[in-house]
Amino acid sequence: MSTAIVKPHWSPLNIALMVLGFVFFWPLGLAMLAYILWGEHYGGTSDKAEKWMHKQKCKMRSKRGHYGRHSATGNAAFDEYREAEIRRLEEERIRLEQERSDFEDFLRNLHMARDREEFDRFKSAHKAKSFDDAEDVAKPKKKKNDSDEE
Repeated sequence: MSTAIVKPHWSPLNIALMVLGFVFFWPLGLAMLAYILWGEHYGGTSDKAEKWMHKQKCKMRSKRGHYGRHSATGNAAFDEYREAEIRRLEEERIRLEQERSDFEDFLRNLHMARDREEFDRFKSAHKAKSFDDAEDVAKPKKKKNDSDEE
């Protein structure tokens, strides 16, 4: 029999502790919520907690083995067919991945060519402008004198 004040169930004290946990430091509120929801699975002792964790790991292993690649159905023809289909799909995935990579390379080259064209256009415009500026500096400007007008 457990004599703990805070037990893993919805009680006014647990709700208040959870709300205060969220108000002051949100991970504490989250921990309290997890304790309320799943605390009874652990039962308060480390032996029960380890047993529960072992049971959960076994469930995960059985699910993985059931849907996994290496699980056999017992029918050799079906297993062979399934392995052939898995190989075919893997080859198709690799082919599609290669096409994606080739397309990304194509786009990268296309962007590079466009950027190169824009840069060349900028350089030629900038060179023409600086050439015009250099000619303007080299030419002496005529000043109008009052004596020239007479």
